[in-house]
Amino acid sequence: LVHEPARLAILAHLYVVEDADFLFVMRQTGLTQGNLSSHMTRLESAGYLEVQKGFEGKRPRTVLRLTPAGRAAFGEYAERMRGVLDAAIGS
Repeated sequence: LVHEPARLAILAHLYVVEDADFLFVMRQTGLTQGNLSSHMTRLESAGYLEVQKGFEGKRPRTVLRLTPAGRAAFGEYAERMRGVLDAAIGS
C-alpha cells in the first residue's frame, strides 16, 4: 500500500507536518484532484490517513493528517528501504 509512488509521496509530505490542507498536498505531490482524492480514500480505508472536511468562511476546506498507524507504516517502510539500499550499495 505504501510503496505505490503517489501514496508514498502523500505519506512523506504528511509525515513531516502535523496536518496539511488538500491543496497544499496536491501542489506538493503534483497529483490531480481526482488522483489525490482516490489515493486519499485508499489511505483512509487502511487507517493511515484522517480526513477532516469543513468550511473556512464559505469556502470548503479539507485537512489531511496521518494517524498513528500511518506514521508507523511510513516509518517502517522507510527503515526497510534503508536496509535494502544499504545492502545494495554495500554500506
